[in-house]
Amino acid sequence: MNTLTERYLAATLRSVPTQRRDEIASELRASIDDMIEARTDGGQDTATAEREVLTELGNPDVLAARYADRRLQLIGPTYYLIWLRLLKLLLSFIPALVGTIFTIVEAAGGKGFGAIGPGIVVAMQVAVQITFWLTLTFAIIERSQATVDLPAWTVDQLPDAPVRRGIPLADTIASVIMLALTIAYLPFQHYQSWVRGTDGENIPILDPALWSFWLPALIVVLAATMVFEIVKYRIGRWTWPLFGIRALLNLAFAVPLAWLALSDRLLNPALGERLSWVAEADNRDVLGLAIAVGAAVVAVWDLIDTAIKTRRQTA
Repeated sequence: MNTLTERYLAATLRSVPTQRRDEIASELRASIDDMIEARTDGGQDTATAEREVLTELGNPDVLAARYADRRLQLIGPTYYLIWLRLLKLLLSFIPALVGTIFTIVEAAGGKGFGAIGPGIVVAMQVAVQITFWLTLTFAIIERSQATVDLPAWTVDQLPDAPVRRGIPLADTIASVIMLALTIAYLPFQHYQSWVRGTDGENIPILDPALWSFWLPALIVVLAATMVFEIVKYRIGRWTWPLFGIRALLNLAFAVPLAWLALSDRLLNPALGERLSWVAEADNRDVLGLAIAVGAAVVAVWDLIDTAIKTRRQTA
């Protein structure tokens, strides 16, 4: 008969070891019959009692797992914390390291900035592979008969209490990376830009004549700003002397940049050979004005934001 009990038994037995099915079937059927009988003796009809008993027993897959002594989690509590800690450690640097190396190799091979996208994809693939293989390893250990002797937790493993800092580490790292990329781009664009001449030769974006003074001077300012970011983080909070140094560095970069842009000395005149709109004086004036205004807005906004932070942290 295709009763609820028979269907429940079939759903349970399909997930238990074959050699134990007859034993489990007899035991479970007897338990169900006894529970139904106890309810019917109390005046409940058989159909309602059967439904309530099976509902009380719960999901047959969960019951089968208990009979088979089978875990219903991929990684149990014994190894979960060490798995999570190791996964965070590996993902914290390996994908970024592999992606960076791949990008550098591809860029050196002539792909330029076109190597950034594939580098990001490679980093993501490495992260997926690390997650998969590490999880598989711990899942196998979890299900093996051998028990790994893990060191017991002690109070000596407690980390130091975090110190509240006014200068977040993440902000410092981001600033240093952006400054380093800007410094690297200045010589890079001289040898590998996205503009090519009629014969395929490289056309730098910035005027090569600027290498006589202005570009090295701007690189020095950017390098000094990198040092400033590190010193600022070491101090741990904004102070008014730091604000003054930040203002000087901002002016030392923004003022020359704006002057070069407004005087039409920033961009390479040879760009007009390939980009017709750059050859027109009015367009160059508008572009120079836009660069100058952009530099001024960024500098002023940064100084306002820094002044607000300094006032809060020195109050």
